[in-house]
Amino acid sequence: MNALLGEGWVWWAFALAVGLPLVLVVLTEVISILRRRRSPVVKPLLLLRNWVVPVAALVALLAFATRSDQDLIWVRIVGTVFGFLLILLVLSALNVALFSTARAGTWRERVPTIFIEIARLLLVVVGLALLFQVVWQADVGGLIAALGVTSIVIGLALQNAVGGIVSGLLVLFEQPFKIGDWIDTGDANGRVVEVNWRALHIETGSGVQVIPNAKLAAASFRNLSRPAGPFAVTIPVVFAPSDPPERVRALLRDVGERLPQRLVGRPVEVDYLGAGSFSAAIPVLSPALQGETTGVFLGRLWYAARRAGLALDKIASDPEQHRTALAVALEGAARALHLDGPLREDAEKMCRIETYAAGELLGRAGEVPDAVRYVVAGSARVTAPTPRGDVECGTIDAGELIGSAALTRERSRVSVVTRETSSVLVLPVEFANRVIRAHPIFASELGADLELRREQAAHAVDASR
Repeated sequence: MNALLGEGWVWWAFALAVGLPLVLVVLTEVISILRRRRSPVVKPLLLLRNWVVPVAALVALLAFATRSDQDLIWVRIVGTVFGFLLILLVLSALNVALFSTARAGTWRERVPTIFIEIARLLLVVVGLALLFQVVWQADVGGLIAALGVTSIVIGLALQNAVGGIVSGLLVLFEQPFKIGDWIDTGDANGRVVEVNWRALHIETGSGVQVIPNAKLAAASFRNLSRPAGPFAVTIPVVFAPSDPPERVRALLRDVGERLPQRLVGRPVEVDYLGAGSFSAAIPVLSPALQGETTGVFLGRLWYAARRAGLALDKIASDPEQHRTALAVALEGAARALHLDGPLREDAEKMCRIETYAAGELLGRAGEVPDAVRYVVAGSARVTAPTPRGDVECGTIDAGELIGSAALTRERSRVSVVTRETSSVLVLPVEFANRVIRAHPIFASELGADLELRREQAAHAVDASR
């Protein structure tokens, strides 16, 4: 018995018989805990438990069970497998330590996956070379030299293609943009939909434009989504040099602040560039709204400039055309507005015709109307402010009145928003009073319209509660 215990392999066999199950049980419990926490360390630990530890035990057992001076080929094979598994374990652990747990914004988080794969391949090749040199006493120096010469020849032959790939990889490593960002390269402006090692794909609205990364690396571009936050849509416009700059600035600011795309709480910036040129910067939530904001702003600005008597694009409105439109509107509204005799002549001097684009405000809740308006063409929707926001509570069609509270100097209970391009006949307060003195029934009609708007606002508030 003492002789048996004196043999060294007995203690090694006992250690393997007891230690291997104990190590496997401990690793299993640790993996279960980390798996519940969704830790990236689980992957290398699984490799350690399922492959490295059992093969290491087999190597230890063979090393002591086959103590012989003879060179046993299958012992080397098992040793080679164990060494290869150790290389994989070290690489997996390094990947977890350096990249899987990297914090957002650090250089480790920005490293492209292809860089990691190339580095892993090189380390595997070097590790296998050292492993074969240690285990099999192989001469790998000649192989490494041959691979080096071959790489140089291939690199010289493909230097243009490889240069583009390297430039693309450098762009990926820097990560000046990500999927969803809006960039302006000069030739294209749009949203990034795909980034790979060769090219960048941009959705421009008229299709996907593919730009090689090598071209981006050699040129400058703008990332419109950085820094994160509100984005300003800059729209250049031109008016006649004779138009007063302050009036134009006020008009641009008013049109910009009434846009539905404008970010609430952010002012519209207007710069005068001289010679009738202006620039309006409208804050929006995202560069994705740039095209929509520009289109709506320019469309509404055209109507607003005509109403204000300003010459957008240096083209003034035609006074004769305005008089013709006013005469046609008065002819159609004469009976509804009681325009007979001298009142018709006064209307041609004091009233005016205005045209509004779809979505423009004809009256805002909480404000005192500046005039009474008669809808000549088009339609509008009536909304009332409630604790849950504005609620639609009625419609206004051609032949109806807007702003009856202008005569009583009350604040309007409702807002009126055009549903389509609409034309309205504007009756100043002084002229409306003249009509009332000549035809008191007009006061009753205005009162009935005012009462209707009150009822609509009250009904909307009650419904929201």
